[in-house]
Order: sequence, then structure tokens, then C-alpha cells
Amino acid sequence: MTRWQVEPLGQWGRPVTPERRSSGTFRAGWSATLDLLLKEIEHLDPVGAVALRVDAPPDDIRLDGMLRARARVDFPGVVVSFTSASKGPLSFSTDMYEQRYYNDLPGWQANVRAIALSLEALRAVDRHGATSRGEQYVGWRQIESGPRPAPGPFDSPDEALRWMRDQAHADIGLRARDLFGEALFRTLARRMHPDMQGEQSAWARLDAARLMLKGSNLW
Repeated sequence: MTRWQVEPLGQWGRPVTPERRSSGTFRAGWSATLDLLLKEIEHLDPVGAVALRVDAPPDDIRLDGMLRARARVDFPGVVVSFTSASKGPLSFSTDMYEQRYYNDLPGWQANVRAIALSLEALRAVDRHGATSRGEQYVGWRQIESGPRPAPGPFDSPDEALRWMRDQAHADIGLRARDLFGEALFRTLARRMHPDMQGEQSAWARLDAARLMLKGSNLW
């Protein structure tokens, strides 16, 4: 089963939908939505965990990467990012839906479902023979938004890991040297995320380290 985890959304960095649709368009629950999303991603041979980025405060994301039951998600936009063994890094995002009535799906869950259905539709293009090399995924090759880290990107996963461990030493002491990328990212996100008054440059550098480690055996 494909692993997935919630990560802080950070800056949206994409056009905001001015007039959103109602999340009541969808009747399927969260469990069915998640099953569909992961099933579609499985068809793309994912490498490593799937990142589901939502607008939740770092404290509302548990240590195991799941969202707390009473987490507050304000902005409905979501980003689903993962690495496909055959198509490389892919990133899908939308803020098309919002919750208007109490019994409707939360907006962010409706947007995850919209992404899952989009993945299903893209796969249908292959199934019906309209493409032979997955050309329909080119538009979703992952391009991270926001400022690039300073002073520059890391040269290797090892360098990124060393930097994260050095930074985490202030939070958890010597335990940092035994942790790897995923656990280190969660530890540092609680301090560096802009919602926690972290500096944007530090958050951008942490995100660059995450991207460098994703898909490596150091994550």
C-alpha cells in the first residue's frame, strides 16, 4: 500500500480560484476519496511516500504524518506530490471547491477528491490509446513554487541531511543524529513554518532539503 503523509502547505503560490464550487458536489466520504487517490497513484509506480499538503498549523500534524482529528484547515487548496518511477516528480493542486454547508465535505477533502478523479481521467487517456509515452502528465511535472533556498540548493542528499540534523540539534539535542529526513522535517517544520513565525528563508531551505531527500534512502 502506498504510504502517504500530511505536510504543511506553506505558501500557495498559485492563482486563487475567485469563485469556488460547493464541496457538496461530492458525496463520497474521506475514506473512499483516499482509497481512490492512492489506487490511482499506485498505477504510476510511486517511489517513497505521497505528500498531501494542506493549510493546517504544524501542531495539527501528528508525528506520524497524519492530521489530527480536530485540525483546523482554513484555506481549502491542497497539493498532492509524489515521484513516479516512470514519469518523475509529479505535483497536482487545486482550490476549486469549498465547504458551504455543515454537512458537506470539508473543502480540502473535496479538492483531494478532485485530484483523485483527475488522475483517473489522465489514466483513461493511456487506456484508450490516445498516447503512448504518458505525454498527458507533462503539465504536472513538479515545479515547486516560492523562493528558492539561500544560499543555494544542496549538492547531495547527504549534505541536506547533515544540515537538517544540525538544525534539529537545537530542538532535540543529540537525538537528531539518529533521525532521517522524514522525522527531521516534521521536527523542524514545527519551528520554521511561517505560521510559527519562522523566517521565510529558513522555511525555503528546509523545503529544498526535503525535495533533495525525497525518493532517496535517507528520507
